[in-house]
Amino acid sequence: MRVPISWLTEFVDLPIPVTDLAERLTFAGLEVASIETVGLPGSALPWDRERMLVGRVLEVTPHPNADRLVLATVDYGAGRTKTVVTGAPNLKVGDRGQKVALALEGARLRDASGATSAVTTLAGRRVRGVYSDGMVLSEKELGLSDDHQGILLLDEAAPVGTPLADYLGDTVLELEILPNMARCLSILGVAREVAALTGGRVRIPEPVMAATGPPVGERVQIEIADPSLCARYTATLIAGVAIGPSPEWVRRRLRLAGVRPISNVVDVTNYVMLEWGQPLHAFDYDALVRRARGVPRIIVRRGKAGEAMTTLDGVARTLGPERLLITDTAGPIAVAGVMGGAETEVTDATRTVLLESANFHFVSVRKTVQALKLPSEASARFGRRGVPPALAVPAVTRATALMQALTGGEIARGVADCYPAPQVPPAIRLCAADARRILGMEVPTGDMARILTALDFRCEPAGEAALRVTPPAHRLDIGEGITGVHDLLEEVARVVGYDRIPATDMADRLPPQRDNAAVEGEERLRDLLVVAGLQEIITYRLTTPEREAAVTPGVEPGVGRRHIRLANPISADRVALRQTLLAGLLETMAHNARIRDRLWFFEIGPVYLPVGPGELPAEPRRLGIGMAGPLVPASWGDHAPAQTDFFALKGVVEALLQGLHLRGAVFEAADHPTFAPGRAARLALGPRTLGFLGEIRPAVRRAFDLPPGPVCLAELDLEALVEAVPPLSALTPVPRFPPALQDIAVVVDDAVSAADLAGAIRAAGGALLADVRLFDVYRGGQLPPGKKSVAFSLAFQAADRTLTDAEVADEKARIVETVSRRLGARLRG
Repeated sequence: MRVPISWLTEFVDLPIPVTDLAERLTFAGLEVASIETVGLPGSALPWDRERMLVGRVLEVTPHPNADRLVLATVDYGAGRTKTVVTGAPNLKVGDRGQKVALALEGARLRDASGATSAVTTLAGRRVRGVYSDGMVLSEKELGLSDDHQGILLLDEAAPVGTPLADYLGDTVLELEILPNMARCLSILGVAREVAALTGGRVRIPEPVMAATGPPVGERVQIEIADPSLCARYTATLIAGVAIGPSPEWVRRRLRLAGVRPISNVVDVTNYVMLEWGQPLHAFDYDALVRRARGVPRIIVRRGKAGEAMTTLDGVARTLGPERLLITDTAGPIAVAGVMGGAETEVTDATRTVLLESANFHFVSVRKTVQALKLPSEASARFGRRGVPPALAVPAVTRATALMQALTGGEIARGVADCYPAPQVPPAIRLCAADARRILGMEVPTGDMARILTALDFRCEPAGEAALRVTPPAHRLDIGEGITGVHDLLEEVARVVGYDRIPATDMADRLPPQRDNAAVEGEERLRDLLVVAGLQEIITYRLTTPEREAAVTPGVEPGVGRRHIRLANPISADRVALRQTLLAGLLETMAHNARIRDRLWFFEIGPVYLPVGPGELPAEPRRLGIGMAGPLVPASWGDHAPAQTDFFALKGVVEALLQGLHLRGAVFEAADHPTFAPGRAARLALGPRTLGFLGEIRPAVRRAFDLPPGPVCLAELDLEALVEAVPPLSALTPVPRFPPALQDIAVVVDDAVSAADLAGAIRAAGGALLADVRLFDVYRGGQLPPGKKSVAFSLAFQAADRTLTDAEVADEKARIVETVSRRLGARLRG
């Protein structure tokens, strides 16, 4: 929310600089995101106090050499005048008395002639033969807006000769309003906070309207069909209004607050909403009379099946029993708390206005906004539970009086008010002992009473060192009982200052520190994967079953476990809890593929698997890995590095297993609907499957809009991995003696896997075989069909001596004999 300081100071004095106030507000829970100055020193375009002044037009005469230009003589104080050339359409020959913003030679202004916001220095020059060294300014030249269709006409009360920086300059606080501070979504709400934090007093004038027309009860009737959704509905009526632009002071404040001025009637509803925090809506009363064919009857009720209405944005919307509507006897005229209807909107032809000020249930408004995708300033206030029913009458009274001042017209006597369930504030007993126990600091009862009274709470003595506290009507966030005590102490702590709460040590001994194997194992996994060159990501846990089905083409959606769906999803693509990490990984890879080549990612997180009717889902944790693109980043020495493939992914998984000291894990060829044939493997540890990895099928790659090239994925059971990590791993000393290296190539059937061969070699090699590495697989040539040559590099090493050639030869011969007997292998010549 944007809070102009000039508006704020109408209700509370500021005894401290704005920067200090911003700090106090932030520490009190009302975060000031930024401080913006307009026309003052430090702003993007400071206004020169000597060269930019308030002026009054003395006369406007024709330009001697141009039909579309005029000469305006302007008085700018102390008997000084300046004649300037202007082509503004809102200054005409014969005009006099208008207050304008005048710039003299040397002033720095926005360039109104260009599309950019460049700053230029005003210099005197001849315009069609007439010398002009001044300018009457538009809003764009002042940097107030992009409007330069005419010059800025100031209010009649603007003092001639006053620097524009003093008259129009302002400072605006940009506040980040959290849901628990919804009461501050208004200038008055912020003023109450400022008064409490600075020791000041809030000035809230009692709204009064001069009503001279017939009783409002004769012009409109109100009925609330569902008081649980509409606590109060009030209305006033103004006849004989003249629709037009608002005066400059209203438009200026609305712009500073971030709202676009529209017309005097609409601007009043926005102005009072910003000032008091109460949303309002203006209906064209004559349109209501035409619909009702008589005195309108406003009915607040739930929608009916099939009911429809065109809202102010021109969209025809189908409504239903879930929506709360403002209706008359002919049907809907507004969506309660969200947006009005087009048929009864205020137009230039409107002459009588029915002004609504009501209170709607915040949950109903939130659901309606989400269902209709219609966020607004009004729904933001209703939806955060920041509008009390007691505010309806004062706000509509203030708005009605202001509307009469800006539009003319006659106000009907009274306020039509339907209030079936008046608001009853809770009464809470608060003790000094509560502050000591909950806040950890001493706050005397008198100090608590002073702080709460400054926040408009009513405090009465309730025994020794205790208070009976009643919150004001606008504090809907204060609960009852112990909840209310906590809420009150939060207010006390905010005003005292969270930074003044003393830090205290625990009175008890610290509990013993115990290891958490699951957390430590997970962190160890992260470290190993980062060392391997991968980057961690976090994806949404919500998805759609159709999106996950794209990971397994050929498998019908819904086959297997059903998905757990949200009753009220936040969007159409976040409707169910995920059952795999792979869809999120692929979506992230596709997004990043637009901006980078190397996509090496991993994610650790839960998936959600249904268990049984009425039971919470199982939430096993998974490790997902996604890899695509170059093996290493391109460099000056290697402009086209090799691409990631299945074996690069397998190498990362092997490095992970090695780092975890997991022995006995094997990769087995597998068929999987996600992965291409011959490019998929099952990772197993004994009888337990740890997961699957492979290169995805082209259909999966296309479904996620990934670029051409291999894309490799792995999804592993994180809990099984961590559980399998040995608590201790044996370390061996660095060998003192060199290894003996031997190569061996054997011919086997195609069906024999390299893993089976490596296992047989290790089993035969015994303690002297230190390492086995596959380095070549060959088919064709002189080998018969169905055969392949597999070559390994063997390292033999002893801890206590250098092995002799005879010892190495014996070990190698035993290995050849074993693989020949077990697997039918023969030594390749």
